[in-house]
Amino acid sequence: MQTSKNINIQKLQRPLRMSLVALASVAAVGCASVQPVTVSPQDMASQIQKDGELIRKDVAPLSGPLNLEEAMARALKYNLDRRSRMMEEALAMGQMNVSKFDMLPKIMAQAGYATRDRARFTHSSSFPSEEPNTSSSATTSERNHSTYDLGLTWSLLDVGLGYYGAKQQADRFLIASEKRRKAMHLLMQDVRTAYWRAASAQLLKADVQKTIALAEEAMNDSRKASGERVRNPLEPLRYQRQLLENLRLLENINQELSSALVDLAALINAPVGQGIQIATTDLKNIDDQVTQVAVDKLEEVALQNNPELREQHYNGRIAREETRRTMLRMFPNLSFNYGGKYDTDRYLLSNNWNEAGVQLSFNLMNLVTAGTQMKLAEAGVALADQRRMATQAAVLTQVHLSRLQVINARSQFDRADAIYDIDSKIAQVMRNRQLVQVQSKLDVVSTETASILSLLRRYQALAQVQVAENRMLATLGLEPQIGSTHELPLEELTAQITRSKAPWQQIGQGTKVTK
Repeated sequence: MQTSKNINIQKLQRPLRMSLVALASVAAVGCASVQPVTVSPQDMASQIQKDGELIRKDVAPLSGPLNLEEAMARALKYNLDRRSRMMEEALAMGQMNVSKFDMLPKIMAQAGYATRDRARFTHSSSFPSEEPNTSSSATTSERNHSTYDLGLTWSLLDVGLGYYGAKQQADRFLIASEKRRKAMHLLMQDVRTAYWRAASAQLLKADVQKTIALAEEAMNDSRKASGERVRNPLEPLRYQRQLLENLRLLENINQELSSALVDLAALINAPVGQGIQIATTDLKNIDDQVTQVAVDKLEEVALQNNPELREQHYNGRIAREETRRTMLRMFPNLSFNYGGKYDTDRYLLSNNWNEAGVQLSFNLMNLVTAGTQMKLAEAGVALADQRRMATQAAVLTQVHLSRLQVINARSQFDRADAIYDIDSKIAQVMRNRQLVQVQSKLDVVSTETASILSLLRRYQALAQVQVAENRMLATLGLEPQIGSTHELPLEELTAQITRSKAPWQQIGQGTKVTK
């Protein structure tokens, strides 16, 4: 009877082994058959359509002329790169919240099933003999049984490491906030530059096209006169060359300004092909309060609020926390565990029981590597301190350079404004003389080209004044006092930016300025 039973068990084992071998072979073949798969054109087209809808989602359409404040508000609210920075900050906050859970105990729930093809029989021996007694055997476990347990483990070393890790993650969240502030400063600079370029393109477009048409007309007249050969052949050639030189300048201006609206549309997340009308009533110069603020006041504000310097302060704190984590790893670990267990094995007298324990462990290799680990941690602290000092020196240099840039930009604007005033008067005189046919078209084209160039340089100088002021604000770490760009409607955000003026007078009076 027993022999027949063993034969049946062996018959069952063979197909089971074959099934396991077949399953392992299928898994191996499946893993080896994985190949790179390119994105199909259909998938690309579908994803592009979805991304296009998400890019324009919740973006208010343009209505009416666009002023500088609304352009900056749209950039802060809709710019895609800024959205990425805000999502990075939100991700850092989520990681900080998750890192706090490392200090909590670990609660593990487990369930398992065990089976054997043969029962677990064992021999025993009588004291003091060590030879097994083969005449008798016994089993203490069932061939098929299930286990269940729910346990709690709490390690004091993990608590300490989790505490310092959470503090480091909190500093990384603050670093993400400073990077977002820095990105906002750069975005506002780019918006100012693109806005003034677009304004210049809008104001100069008609004059440029009119002057190009006049130059083309003069070129045709000169070619006709050159064909009649009523003059010295060198005169019309010199005339035509001067006209071509003026045309080249005008076309360069047209090409330089043609991309301004595209850049502005990309910054404010507006449709690139859509026309943007610039509110030209905002073409005014800024005041000179920034040049009246003492340099030591500017340095004080920059050292308190500059985002790059604040980021290095947080990096220094992270390095110091890493030193504490390194020291903590060298201490023994004390862990507690408690759990309830259940086993379906019928041979057990008690199928369910509770277990509790305390364990003290220590990695003896820490005694050997402690010095090296501490030197590495201290080197990280020294590097963070050195970077902070280098950044502080760079920030002070940026304060002086940005102040000089504001002064120089204002001087360049005053000079460009005076030159444009003279060129515009000369162009008006030439136009009047050309009407009574006293002046040649070449002279009119030349004076009109010079006037357009002077006006372009005036607008460029005006833009540089405002960009230099914004660069100064970025160096000082100051930005408009606004609320949440995600929650505020566009109109309210624009109003807050309009009300938020440069705090030069506040800084000059010694009032504390916060970021």
